[in-house]
Amino acid sequence: MSNRLQNKVILVTGAAQGIGFACARQAAAEGATVILADIQQDRGEKSAATIRNEGGKAHFHPVDVRDEPQVATLFDDTIREHKNLNGLLNNAGWFPRATLEQTTTQLWEEVLNVNLRSAFYMCKYAVPHMRKARAGSIVNMGSICGIQSLPNLIAYGAAKGGLLTLTRTLAGALAQDRIRVNYVIPGWVFTEGELAIQKGEGRTEEDLRKAGEKLSFGRAQTPQETAYAVIYLLSDESAQVTGTTMHLDAGASTLPIQPGTYPG
Repeated sequence: MSNRLQNKVILVTGAAQGIGFACARQAAAEGATVILADIQQDRGEKSAATIRNEGGKAHFHPVDVRDEPQVATLFDDTIREHKNLNGLLNNAGWFPRATLEQTTTQLWEEVLNVNLRSAFYMCKYAVPHMRKARAGSIVNMGSICGIQSLPNLIAYGAAKGGLLTLTRTLAGALAQDRIRVNYVIPGWVFTEGELAIQKGEGRTEEDLRKAGEKLSFGRAQTPQETAYAVIYLLSDESAQVTGTTMHLDAGASTLPIQPGTYPG
């Protein structure tokens, strides 16, 4: 434990599992008080309890980040209980597969609501508190799909592209308030959600292992590897870093996607 986030209050959305949980867990290990925000109440409570059992300071708050009144309540409760907000990780996401023709209006709107509108609400209610302190760090969980998406991730790619633009716009708009806003691109991470999708499409663990071997460094990335980068951006070590896209994907988002590299 290096205490890089000592005395900081960090809020993480989509924190009940996967990358969000790994980031929340690492933030607590670095000394932060962490608020795990998620729509999955039972799983979220268990995740917060896991962090507390490891000696960290963690609290779960149920919230549907697509709903503005619930987001407003989340921040009211956070400030009332913890008096401050130093960092925000917008991690909540949903990535159902659908080609252009398969994407209904309902699916399009729902994917944008989960992946983009939620981040807008979270930033809208976080910034006034950070502005009062003239300090704060917002990290938006991006994707290679925000730069160049896959044929069956049309809506998701549009949402993550919008999140990238939102990041850069807010970084410029909030620099005078000393609020930093950055975008991270994880690689292909086998989270619980991704594994469920791949299994549903008939792929076995052996299939995924072989697919991972085709990637630049011979394997998929882990949630923990994303967490290390997020902690840097939330810490004072990145005090001069804003408007940045951080690539954590072994070069995948800086090189052309090779056919057959990413199944599904």
